[in-house]
Amino acid sequence: MLKISHISKTFNPGTVNEKKAIEDLSLELKQGDFATIIGSNGAGKSTLFNAICGDFLTDTGSIELDNKDITFMPQHARARSIGRLYQDPMRGTAPGMTIEENLALAAGKGGWLSHTTRQEKERFREELKKLDIGLEERMSHPVGLLSGGQRQALTLLMATMNPPKLLLLDEHTAALDPGTAEKVLNLTRRIVEEHQLTCLMITHNMQSAIDLGNRILMMDSGNIVLDIGGEEKKNMTVEGLLEKFRSGAGKALDNDRILLSD
Repeated sequence: MLKISHISKTFNPGTVNEKKAIEDLSLELKQGDFATIIGSNGAGKSTLFNAICGDFLTDTGSIELDNKDITFMPQHARARSIGRLYQDPMRGTAPGMTIEENLALAAGKGGWLSHTTRQEKERFREELKKLDIGLEERMSHPVGLLSGGQRQALTLLMATMNPPKLLLLDEHTAALDPGTAEKVLNLTRRIVEEHQLTCLMITHNMQSAIDLGNRILMMDSGNIVLDIGGEEKKNMTVEGLLEKFRSGAGKALDNDRILLSD
């Protein structure tokens, strides 16, 4: 479904600021795979997402999505098949537009109420009800008035209204308080299962990495050093994951955000 073959990316080559961000990375996801990604700062996690989304062209290798080579496809064309949520809850929505207008925009209706039918408005209301945070009663409210957790839940809904071939979640709960983060993660699990989405989720929370999805990927120095699934994942503990990383990367995990998370 997603096939990444031997991609590499070096920023500012030949300068004092040269940075090898991804090196000979390969990854395959099957339809319906939900893989969590964990690793230290600078491991290449977000850079991998940027490569998949077409924020830049890789130096080497290829990327295929649903048996289509997208290696040189422009970013806007990839966006039709790839949904992405960011760590910042302020990204992904238009704050000056209402909830209903944002949903209309996500549904491909252009975002204008005059172009939205009664049936479509009812669909938006029903989808909002599933979030269970009362947004169905605030459809005429500007998105800019919502809390971070409400905006992240709305962004997740918008990204999956027309189910993408691939959903990328870039630490989408990291800026939320623990209670709100748990609600958004539970919502994430439900939406991914409901639509049988293929999903990659970067997280700093090792327990979330274990609890969610069917695979755990651990990155270091621009590559995937561990790929854990099946029975091994089901029986995995945080302590076991730390030991696995130590064995795979040849060093201990040194990210305080990860080590201090519940």
